[in-house]
Amino acid sequence: MAQSDSNWWRDGIFYQVYPRSFQDSDGDGVGDLAGILQRLPYVKSLGVDAIWLSPIFPSPMEDFGYDISDYTGIEPVFGTMADFDALITAAHDNGLKLILDLVPNHTSDQHAWFVESRASRDNPKRDWYIWRDPAPDGGVPNNWLSEFGGSAWQFDETTGQYYYHAFLAQQPDLNWRNPDVRAAIYDVMRFWLDKGVDGFRVDVIWHLIKDAEFRDNPPNPHYVEGRPPNERIMTQYSTDQPEVHDVIAEMRRVTDEFEARVLIGEIYLPLHRLMAYYGNDLTGAQMPFNFALLLTFWSARSIETIIEDYEKALPRGAWPNWVLGNHDRPRVASRVGPEQARVAAMLLLTLRGTPTLYYGDEIGMHQVAIAPEDVRDPFEKNVPGIGVGRDGCRTPMQWDATEFAGFS
Repeated sequence: MAQSDSNWWRDGIFYQVYPRSFQDSDGDGVGDLAGILQRLPYVKSLGVDAIWLSPIFPSPMEDFGYDISDYTGIEPVFGTMADFDALITAAHDNGLKLILDLVPNHTSDQHAWFVESRASRDNPKRDWYIWRDPAPDGGVPNNWLSEFGGSAWQFDETTGQYYYHAFLAQQPDLNWRNPDVRAAIYDVMRFWLDKGVDGFRVDVIWHLIKDAEFRDNPPNPHYVEGRPPNERIMTQYSTDQPEVHDVIAEMRRVTDEFEARVLIGEIYLPLHRLMAYYGNDLTGAQMPFNFALLLTFWSARSIETIIEDYEKALPRGAWPNWVLGNHDRPRVASRVGPEQARVAAMLLLTLRGTPTLYYGDEIGMHQVAIAPEDVRDPFEKNVPGIGVGRDGCRTPMQWDATEFAGFS
């Protein structure tokens, strides 16, 4: 595969590594970059072409790395920048690409930007986040809900305003209508691209722009009791706004400043809305993730329908992609059973398009039942008892039959 082939991702197989759970090299019980480096021969033996790493940046770990306090550092629990440099060099030497997880929708509340933003109403970084006055009755500015339960607005005593958080209160959303925010994140992208990173998977990319008027979201007429409470309302005004496509085109232009890089978007939307993320004339994300196989009823007919509908909906010249598992969804072997998991893997690797494989799915790893006292996932802690926990698909890689399965 020629290094200069700008469409390498079309012919490639992507392999997602959840760093905490892949290989622990120093015995502290948490996977790390040195562990991934140690296992590169295994990854290469699978025949994959690119490794996508879940976040490895400094973080208080309220949401296990998806709450970033420094976009251009390495979280010490995973190692050092020298460990990262060694990993990317070794990956490239082995013909493997390395994709980083970019989390631009929100930061940690401990990020220096937010510390400044909440310091006072006239701080230069105030508008880097989404601040609103209380409603006339003193309550929340509107009815938007957090994906992780409760209102999406957190009151700040110091400045007397609410800030918006689509996820945890410790994950304030950046204001992507502010050009300074955009420029800062594009500089973060260039920092890693300069280091040789081969592209980004962009977390919750459809969330980046919110309604300028902050209108109330309408109720969801299809809400079913027992589903996560945030689904009681539609996200008509809090996600998937038309202006988001300008942002994604800008991101794409940043990656296009470098040779042979790829921009991947995490998007959970209906098919017709997903397709817009390829952008006008394919100037958006090269691969807006297609999660249809993660979400469908597992039968031959329903899968056939999904494949046909997806292929028909693709814009002219757009390249398809398929995903069977990730760090947010129950393990495929538990969803469909061990025999069908083999069929699913064959389907993933033979459909037209780029496949993305989740670590451990290649050996049929199962969803692990987590006892209530062992739950670590904030989603499950905030909304217990309805099965939203993600800990069970993030368990250590089962390398062998020794104690701790060779992970630690």
